[in-house]
Amino acid sequence: MGFSTTHLIIFLVIIIVIFGTKKLRNIGSDLGGAVKGFKDGMKDGTDKTADAPAAPTQQVGSASATAKETIDVEAKTKA
Repeated sequence: MGFSTTHLIIFLVIIIVIFGTKKLRNIGSDLGGAVKGFKDGMKDGTDKTADAPAAPTQQVGSASATAKETIDVEAKTKA
């Protein structure tokens, strides 16, 4: 049991009568803008990961500071 062409035409006429053409045009443009924004966001997200370096770099001066703050969990559990 599927929809025929006449069912779809009747459905579209009812939708146009309820909402009007101006409101449907606004809904269509808002939906198109949302899809475009989503696509741009997805494209920007992939560009940022491709430009990022593979390994993080560390400054020489901050290496000693981070070494003091790190905790060796395996050494604590072995003792």
